[in-house]
Amino acid sequence: MELMTNHFQKIFGLSKPILIAGPCSAESEKQTLETAHELKKHKNLIFRAGIWKPRTRPNSFEGIGFKGLQWIQKVKEETGLKTTIEVAKAEHVELALRHQVDILWIGARTTGNPFAMQEIADALKNEDIPVMVKNPINPEVNLWIGAVERLQDAGIYNLAAIHRGFFTYKNSKYRNIPQWQLALDLKRKFPDLPMICDPSHITGNSNHILEIAQKAMDMSYDGLMIETHIDPENALSDKEQQITPLELEVILEKLVVRNFEIDDKEFKATLNQLRIQIDDLDIELLDVLKRRMDLVEKIGHHKKENDVTILQNNRWLEMLKSRVKYGEEKGLSEVFIQQLLKAIHQESIDKQNSVMNKK
Repeated sequence: MELMTNHFQKIFGLSKPILIAGPCSAESEKQTLETAHELKKHKNLIFRAGIWKPRTRPNSFEGIGFKGLQWIQKVKEETGLKTTIEVAKAEHVELALRHQVDILWIGARTTGNPFAMQEIADALKNEDIPVMVKNPINPEVNLWIGAVERLQDAGIYNLAAIHRGFFTYKNSKYRNIPQWQLALDLKRKFPDLPMICDPSHITGNSNHILEIAQKAMDMSYDGLMIETHIDPENALSDKEQQITPLELEVILEKLVVRNFEIDDKEFKATLNQLRIQIDDLDIELLDVLKRRMDLVEKIGHHKKENDVTILQNNRWLEMLKSRVKYGEEKGLSEVFIQQLLKAIHQESIDKQNSVMNKK
């Protein structure tokens, strides 16, 4: 089956799914070139390496800087691979263009900064180079949308998105939780925007890269960005999430890339029947929610008549605990139940507020 699209082809010049691989940081000419030569055997591969590394705290390794661009040029010359680097300000853009970098990407910290995004957009005006935009650190899809729009306003249309997960204060086995729904929200806004998954930054742990990569493929992502280093144990940044070229081969061998669609009539008929059942259940679910909100309004009137506050926190916590327990017994995840109940609870509060404010 042909997986190529004109827009995707114009950006990457490769077929789906693409692989973007290379070290978190270009640390030396030897490390950069050795890694690239180990990776050049892979089909549809673009070589990545960080030159400038925005770090949370000072005195961390912040990238090799300008001289790393010369190593990236050598990668192109010696391997024939396309190359991509991260840019965070106008000066980076100008230097990358001067050194014939093929594709630029914008990091999570930069995406969340409208001033920096505008500076980069202005520097890219009238330039014909593909740009990939990582999601912002915080789970705010409008920042991601705004970053894409700023580039479009500057005449940059060869764009792709990189989903690298979102920061959370909660304990998680991942460094950044995926929140797949936010990536889907961006995709709804920009249906033709290619979506690349970055399992390295989502997991923060090389042991979980295959798990996230497979989920991305199952959700029809257009490619993967996986940090690959010739010697991860001695990497100068993010060594826990980097893998060797050999480990990358093992992951790619295990990865199942599924068809977006097939022409099998029996498959389509069965799928359509199952979707009809889901449609019916969704209608039932909405009817139940409507009846629930009718009861919520009655409770609101009852509270108003008796001068009782809307929020009864003990009741909410007890309900949340019991519903989560019941849902888990039915095979539903705690995260899903909590998100669903919180949305219902917020709508209930809004309904009762409306009742309280009526004269």
